[in-house]
Amino acid sequence: MSLWFWILVAAFGALTQKLIGYFVAPDLLERPRVADTASAITVGLLSALVITQTFASGTSLVLDARVASVAVAAVALWLRAPFILVVVLGAVTASGLRAAGLAA
Repeated sequence: MSLWFWILVAAFGALTQKLIGYFVAPDLLERPRVADTASAITVGLLSALVITQTFASGTSLVLDARVASVAVAAVALWLRAPFILVVVLGAVTASGLRAAGLAA
């Protein structure tokens, strides 16, 4: 089967899932358990994305400037720094390590 077949299957699946959402009763979506589950899934998916993008390069695990920049950003967040400062600190850390030749 061709790639276009699988693209169309995925598009149909996404459309079907979206249409099913319109038929769900509103009182079901307003339950606290549903809201808690939705927020937990969001946090879990975002965390998985950050970890994957930080520690993976192709099919291998790497420790490079990205790890140090995420660590610095995490400490800045823990210290309740403003978000723009967190981003700048992470970028400066990664670029500084790369410029110094200490990380790839």
